[in-house]
Amino acid sequence: MKTIYDFEVNKTNGQPQQLKDFEGKVILIVNTASKCGLTPQFEGLQELYEKYKEKGFIILGFPCAQFNNQEFANIDETTEFCQVNYGVSFPMFAKIDVNGDNTDPLFAYLKEAKKGVLSKNIKWNFTKFLIDRNGKVYDRYAPTTEPEKLTNDIEKLL
Repeated sequence: MKTIYDFEVNKTNGQPQQLKDFEGKVILIVNTASKCGLTPQFEGLQELYEKYKEKGFIILGFPCAQFNNQEFANIDETTEFCQVNYGVSFPMFAKIDVNGDNTDPLFAYLKEAKKGVLSKNIKWNFTKFLIDRNGKVYDRYAPTTEPEKLTNDIEKLL
């Protein structure tokens, strides 16, 4: 049976990153956007990361422009925006597709593991997937779920 450790993603510089490198951590995977009404969630995500990173928690951000093209065309603009405006220090990765013909294989797996309310497709930016220390999808959270609402589940897994 697959886990997220079976996948490889691309860093913002295009270099491959094995998700196996995060084995043993509690991971929150989020599809992000810099120009979205939910973009201020970066602040809450960064707070979660700061609060729990020493206990083995990490957030992996995946910029996506599939929802009203709410992401910068250039990944350097994305990372600079996140750092300057929200102090983001958790890893951000190359821009991806989360739905459609070019869905990133990681997100295809995540959507199969935890379907949404009406379908498996991701409906908007800031859909969140919480992964346990064994690389299994623990839960999926709606885009409008504020990061601080995940505290109890994160603490349970830590």
